[in-house]
Formats: sequence, C-alpha cells, structure tokens
Amino acid sequence: MKSRKTFWAGFAMALVGAALWGVSGAGAQFLFDGYGASPAFVTAFRMVLAGALFLVVIGVRYRDTLRQLLGCRRDWLFLALFGLGLFGSQFTFACSVDATNAGTACVLQMLNAVFVLAFVCVASRALPTLREGIGLLLALGATAVIATQGDPGVIRLPAAGLFWGLLNALSVAVYILVPRYSGLFDRYGSFTVTGLGMSLDAIAAVAVLLAGGTAAAVGAGTAGAASTGDAVLAGAPLVSAVPFDAAAWAVLVVAVALLGTFAAFALYIGGVAKVGSVTGSLLGVMEPASATALSALLLGTAFSGADWIGFALMTAMLVCMTLPGKRPQSPRLAR
Repeated sequence: MKSRKTFWAGFAMALVGAALWGVSGAGAQFLFDGYGASPAFVTAFRMVLAGALFLVVIGVRYRDTLRQLLGCRRDWLFLALFGLGLFGSQFTFACSVDATNAGTACVLQMLNAVFVLAFVCVASRALPTLREGIGLLLALGATAVIATQGDPGVIRLPAAGLFWGLLNALSVAVYILVPRYSGLFDRYGSFTVTGLGMSLDAIAAVAVLLAGGTAAAVGAGTAGAASTGDAVLAGAPLVSAVPFDAAAWAVLVVAVALLGTFAAFALYIGGVAKVGSVTGSLLGVMEPASATALSALLLGTAFSGADWIGFALMTAMLVCMTLPGKRPQSPRLAR
C-alpha cells in the first residue's frame, strides 16, 4: 500500500511539474509578444531567482551532499557540462518561443529524444531497434509537418524558430545524458545536482545578458539600437530598461521563475524519482500540451491542423521511444 501511495504521489508531482514547464513557455511568450522582452533577460531573471531558491533548499536539507560534491574535483567537469546543457536548454527555449510560440517550441523540444537515441546508438555501436526506428520516423515526420504546414514545397516555420528549436532539443539531450552517464544523480541526488547546475547557469545567464546589453549599446552608438529581431541578445540589458508594468512583473516572477522554473524542476525531478524514468517521460508530454492550451486560450495563438498533427506525431514518438525494450541501459528520454 505504501508503494502504491508513493507511485501516485510521484505521478502527481511529475504531471504537475511538466505542466508548469508549459506555464513557463506561455508566460515567456506573453512577455516577448506584449512587452518586447529579450530572451536573454527572461532567461537570466528566471535562473537567478530559481538558482537562489535551490541554494536555500540545498543549504537547509542537503548540506552533507553539497560538501561531498564540492569536495570531489573529478565531478566538477561533469557538473559544468551538465550546467552548460541546462543553461543552453533554458536560453535556446526562450529564443525558440520568441521566434515561434510556446506550443511549437515545446513540441520541437521533444526532438531531444532523437539526439539521445543517436548518442546511445553510437556509444553502444548498435543500430536503433525497430521501435526506436519507428519513433525516429515519427519525430522527423512531426518536424516536417510543422515546418511545412502540410505543403512539402514550402518551409513555413521561421528559419530562426527551427534553428533555436533544434538547438534547444540538443541542449536538453546534453543535460539528460551527462548526469546519467557520469553517475552524478546516483551519487549526489538529482535535486542537489540540478540546483547547483541552475546556480552556475545563473552566473552564465547574467554574463550573456550583460554582454548582449554592451553589444546593443555599441551598435546604438554607430548604427542605431538593434531590435530583438535583429540581434537575439539586444535589448533589455538592465532591469530599468525593461518597460514592464505590474502584470508583466507578476508573470515573470510567478509564472516563469517560481512556478515554471523552480517548482517545475523540483516537482518533476522528485516525481520521476518515485515513478521511474519511463512513466516520467510519458508524463513529460504535459509540457507541450499545457503550453499549447495556454497559448491558444489566454494569448490567442492560432494553431493550424498541421500543428496539431505534428503534436500528435511527436507524442506518439515519445511513447514509442520510452516503452520498455531491449536497451535497458538507455538514458531516460525525458526533460
């Protein structure tokens, strides 16, 4: 009975956590479309606030684990690589949302399973199984449908959206693979590793933000201020430069940083630890589902029939790739 209660508690945690990631995407789209916020600013703010909260919890509950990790220099490189993937996933996701919309960005992010599969096949020197091959074809088909909107002769998805979406999927694959193959989660727990990675990324995000602000200022002195569309890092280098009202700050702090970053990571990671990676991977589908629903209902984003077909194909891909098979040591195909 206790095991059953643990499973359903983990099920609920992972489900809510994945849904909150969708809230983050919809909130970011609201800030990009309505206030002209830059991906660099939103990423830096959410990671600084979430990283600080993670450090507080780690300092209170996981101090011994923290000392062990900081005392092992061998694992510092793995932590840095994990943090690089984590930062890349957050920044490129923001850029993908800015170039498309929250729902499309989340669907493209699910292509991380393809990159993970490619790495596993190369590392194991084995071809994909039939089940994995079908999943790969479904992923490619979903991407093609979304990009062409059903017309094979024309690419309708913005080039920037496709670029950032693919780079986002690759970044997610990196932060999935590194702790799995290095054993960081096994030795120190996923919460401590993720929290430290988030804290390191907050420093990197602020550096990117300041570098972008400097570049925009230099450009303004010679050829006028660059717009967000002209340069990804341009605009909003300082808090005072962002024309946010109370509603925008509420969305940024509550929806994007607290719920969509800190709570989402904490709940999803804790839930997957209870239900297992396969079930957790399937529950991860709630992210694009919630982002798409919120974008359509609250932001008025219009999704075509081709978009919905692509979402269905990508969901089928994730189900196909995460079903039990003959590759027991494959890393979990989840965010």
